Amino acid sequence: MFARIDHVGVAVEDLDAAIALYEKTYAMELVHRETVTEQGVEAVLLDVGENHVELLAPLGPDTPVGKFLAKKGPGLHHVAYQVTDIDATLATLKEQGLRLIDATPRIGIRNSRVAFLHPAASGGVLTEIVEPAAH
Repeated sequence: MFARIDHVGVAVEDLDAAIALYEKTYAMELVHRETVTEQGVEAVLLDVGENHVELLAPLGPDTPVGKFLAKKGPGLHHVAYQVTDIDATLATLKEQGLRLIDATPRIGIRNSRVAFLHPAASGGVLTEIVEPAAH
């Protein structure tokens, strides 16, 4: 069902400080920066091998990441798995009775199609399903 881990999402309060940590200390290359208004975040992708770390800074306190930071503080926000057909994957997960946050995909960073599974359906971990945009 899942092809590979696409990225690990990390919620941060100070995006520039987090970028400095990951670039300078961990020697990861920043490859993309984008504001995703409909998700209420500014996000960056850093390369680590063939996968990514995604740093997420909220656009405001009432956004999902803003609420996450207020409740839990900075840290692991979600794990994202790459799929080749998000519609078929969501249909299969729904048939299996998993609780979906997104019944239909939405547009994510780099124009990928994304959907989230509720943490209650995935062992307490917010899970993102990602179908990358065709290049």
